[in-house]
Amino acid sequence: MYDEMEGKTVLCCANSYEQKYFFNDYFDRLPEEVKQELKIMCVLFTEEAGGIISLVYEEDGSLSFDVMSDEGDLLFDEISCGLMIRKLQTEKRELLEALEMFYKVFVLGEEYD
Repeated sequence: MYDEMEGKTVLCCANSYEQKYFFNDYFDRLPEEVKQELKIMCVLFTEEAGGIISLVYEEDGSLSFDVMSDEGDLLFDEISCGLMIRKLQTEKRELLEALEMFYKVFVLGEEYD
C-alpha cells in the first residue's frame, strides 16, 4: 500500500472504530515474531488511545507513526496519544530501527553499513 501523493508506504495499521488490523503483505517476508509484535503494539495503542494508528515508511525510509481520529470522537486525547507514541519510540527503539534498516536495504536498495 503506497500513497504516491505523500510518498509513504504503510507497514501496518490498527483502527479502533472498526476494530481491525492491517498488515501490508508486501512486507510478508518479515519474521512472524516481528509481525506479531507490530500487531500487539498497534492494537494495544488503539485500545488505550482510540483512533487509528499507522506505521508508515517515508520516502527516505524512515518509519513514522501516523495517528488519526474521527472528527466527533470526544474520547480521543491527542496529548495522551503523543505521550504514548514517544513511549513506544523509546521502548521499541531497536525494533523500529531494525525495520527502518530492512526497508532501506531490501526496498530502497541502499548499502548496509
